[in-house]
Amino acid sequence: MPNEQVASEREPRGPKERRILLVDDEQAILFPIARYFKALGCTVEKAEEPEEAVGLLRTRAYDLVILDLRLTRFGNADGLRVLQDLRERGESTSVIILSAYVSPEVEEEAVRLGANAVLRKPQSLADLAQVALGLMAEKS
Repeated sequence: MPNEQVASEREPRGPKERRILLVDDEQAILFPIARYFKALGCTVEKAEEPEEAVGLLRTRAYDLVILDLRLTRFGNADGLRVLQDLRERGESTSVIILSAYVSPEVEEEAVRLGANAVLRKPQSLADLAQVALGLMAEKS
């Protein structure tokens, strides 16, 4: 199966390592979330553009992706493209959509595409961590 081949070529995680990919184009969002999860013992990588996120997801294994919907200054919902690419490749990585621009229709589409949770900005780091750690615990 092609997905097994891709998965075997990706950089593996350590036995108890929790690896998170943060995808957002705003440093003011990326930095505090990354710092918070690193303090919780997670390995955190960041991507600011959809193409960068897709490239990382194809070469590394992650336990969780925290994904903004609008990844360009022009308001496109590029985050859904990243989610769709991940799911089309058969990946079961947990995904949290974290965005200020979530209409009921967009939330429905995100869930249909395989998002595990949809949270609206602003969101407290503690609440985000509770959802994130819960999703990662379900997978372990």
